[in-house]
Amino acid sequence: MSRRRLRPDEIDLWNQIARTATPLDPVQPRPTGPAQKLTRETPPKPEAPRPVAPFSLGQKAARSGPAHDVLPGLTDRMRALPVTMDRKAYGKLKKGKLSPEARIDLHGMTVDRAHGALSGFIFRAHSQGKRLVLVITGKGRRSDDGGPMPVRQGVLRHNVPHWLSIPPLSGLVMQVTNAHNRHGGGGAYYVYLRRPR
Repeated sequence: MSRRRLRPDEIDLWNQIARTATPLDPVQPRPTGPAQKLTRETPPKPEAPRPVAPFSLGQKAARSGPAHDVLPGLTDRMRALPVTMDRKAYGKLKKGKLSPEARIDLHGMTVDRAHGALSGFIFRAHSQGKRLVLVITGKGRRSDDGGPMPVRQGVLRHNVPHWLSIPPLSGLVMQVTNAHNRHGGGGAYYVYLRRPR
C-alpha cells in the first residue's frame, strides 16, 4: 500500500487541530511554543518512558481476617438458611427426635461419583414418598497444604448442601440441616423432601 502525500489544505487543517488539542496525559507539560508543523521530513520524536514508582505486591490489599478464608464456616452458613418447613417439626428434627426414612453414605466416593449417587438417591426417595432422609458425608480429612488456593476440610461435606440447593434437586428439597449427633452430627445432613405431586 502506497502512502499519498498530504495536500497543503490537509496540512493546514492538521496544524490548526494540533494547536487547539488538549493533551491526554496531563503529567507531560504542554509545549508553550508554536505547534509542531507536520511535514513528511520530520518524524515525531519518541517520548521517554516514565519511570515506575517502586511498589511491593499486595501493599494496598486489606489486612483483615484470616489469609485464606473466603466464606463463613459451614455451620454458620447452615444456621443462616431460612426454615421453610413446619417450625414444630424442625425443632424435633434438630433435637434428633425424627428418624430418617432412608440414608445414603457417601464416604470414600469421588466428587463426581458422590454427586450422581446423591441425585439418584434423592429422586428415588422423593418418588417413594419419603420425607426425611439422611445424607452421610463424613467430616473429611484436612488436605490444605497452605497453597494459594484454599482447600476446605471435607469436600463432600461442603458440596452436598450446594448440590441440594440447585436444580434439579432444589425442586424436591424443602430443608437441609446438620444432623443430630445420634445420626452423625457434623458429618451428616438431614434432608427434608417436599411431598410428591
